[in-house]
Amino acid sequence: MAFSASSAALAALAAGLVAGPAQAATASKPKVTASAPKASPRAHEGSCPVKVDFSAKIKVPVNGKTKLAYRWLHGDGSKSKVKTLTVKGKGTKTVTIKQSITFKDDVKGWEAVQVLGPKKVTSKKGYFSVSCVSLKEVVRNHGPKIDARAWTSYSKYGRSCAPGGRVDFSGVISSSRPAWVRYRWVLDGRTADYGKIKVRDSRKVGFSISPRHSQSGWAQLQVLSPKREYSNKTYYKVSCKDGHETSKPHGKVSASADATVARDCTVKATGSITSTGAGSVSYRWSLNGRTVSNGQTYFGRDGGKIIIPSFSTKLSGADANGGVVTLTVTGPNNSDSSSDRYPACRKAPADKPEPKPSATTLPAPEATTLPAPEATTLPAPKDSKA
Repeated sequence: MAFSASSAALAALAAGLVAGPAQAATASKPKVTASAPKASPRAHEGSCPVKVDFSAKIKVPVNGKTKLAYRWLHGDGSKSKVKTLTVKGKGTKTVTIKQSITFKDDVKGWEAVQVLGPKKVTSKKGYFSVSCVSLKEVVRNHGPKIDARAWTSYSKYGRSCAPGGRVDFSGVISSSRPAWVRYRWVLDGRTADYGKIKVRDSRKVGFSISPRHSQSGWAQLQVLSPKREYSNKTYYKVSCKDGHETSKPHGKVSASADATVARDCTVKATGSITSTGAGSVSYRWSLNGRTVSNGQTYFGRDGGKIIIPSFSTKLSGADANGGVVTLTVTGPNNSDSSSDRYPACRKAPADKPEPKPSATTLPAPEATTLPAPEATTLPAPKDSKA
């Protein structure tokens, strides 16, 4: 059996070696080929419906005119209509064919090209995918990658608690691409500092506290936008060693408020908070006893005065008859409030209606007596005799 197979192989090889010129020309004749279709986009992830464009190249030998026939094969088993075109020239010509398909739902599939003439050839498969997601998901999934980490200069602070002593908290915000980042520092559950910076690769941020008494707690760096990302919690412990320790945090807060009413019946309130020392302070605006706005701020070790965000609202109902705006503040040591009365709003007077025209009595026309027509006496007719 092995001998027979060898004999057949030798015979075929010999036949090939002695093949005539005509047979060699036939073997080297240009072939019809088709490339695997390319999808654009190849992998779509975003809002739908979406249009995906496909293209492929067909190479066909031409000598004068050649009729090219082809169709698209779809991954779901269906086929397009047969399309034909005439290719002119001489030699091997490359024809680019295209199609577009709109997808409304998720799909993973492929496209292929089948040439039917001048010779039947089928290309390899070109793969693509469509993943439909909402615009909000696109922003969340494709935004910059944000990372944050934090640490403290003294995890255990055993130094002076006199003015000038400091515990530093530091952090690094990293971004996979340049982005504006809003962040805040949270100390023991309260906002201690905040800011907005442009991050290219990474940026260092930080804040400090001046301990006035023994205490312990934690700090955390929180990124608020473009994505929420929280760092690790960094813990600290303060043990005053020099007798300067106070029994409670230093600092007393006071509030000041002012209210005005505009012509359009809008009340606007402005206010400020004054503190004699460091601490986190919360504030609340109320209108006639109802809370309308609130927030939080932080004072450094020397305290100071902070102008807080104002609020304004359009008055209606009983509020339009006058009332009270109150600013209430709460600090580490005490609370305070300040109230200001506002008057009833005065609406712009309505336009007075135009006065109605007064009735005008026209004089009665004078009576005109026409002269009576004169009487005319006609002569009596004469008697006629028969």
